[in-house]
Amino acid sequence: MKYWLLKSEPSSFSFDDLRNSENAQTCWDGVRNYQARNFMRDEMKKGDLAFFYHSSCVEPGIVGIVRVVSKAYPDDTAFDPSDKHYDAASTPDDPRWHMVDVRMERALETPITLSKLKQYKDSELKELALLRRGNRLSVMPIDPSHWKFILKLERAANS
Repeated sequence: MKYWLLKSEPSSFSFDDLRNSENAQTCWDGVRNYQARNFMRDEMKKGDLAFFYHSSCVEPGIVGIVRVVSKAYPDDTAFDPSDKHYDAASTPDDPRWHMVDVRMERALETPITLSKLKQYKDSELKELALLRRGNRLSVMPIDPSHWKFILKLERAANS
């Protein structure tokens, strides 16, 4: 099993939106970065877990955990000219973009804010991709040691 971080702006799609989706499940569509796409298409597997991260908001941070429930498949929003994620160069016969389905596992009891994560950028979370300068990927791998440490931060916040 691998671990991931999926970013979404809550004004576009929030963790509550996922919770309110049918069966608390949805497709993770609209990824338009090749590196993020490659992570989903080539490395993400059914059963993997991911942190759900709210970005571009007052208090960015990890708010929940989701499970990948499908392998990657073509992102059909790229084929729809009326969709904001349309890409004329992507076709059903030669799809450029892919997506996976995710299902809510649980909300974090206490969100782990970006500012909290940054407190550990020179120690336990030194190599966390999210904390690298200029990192704007919406899909990124999480090292198992970072996953465990972040879950410890959640437990500590709730004790």
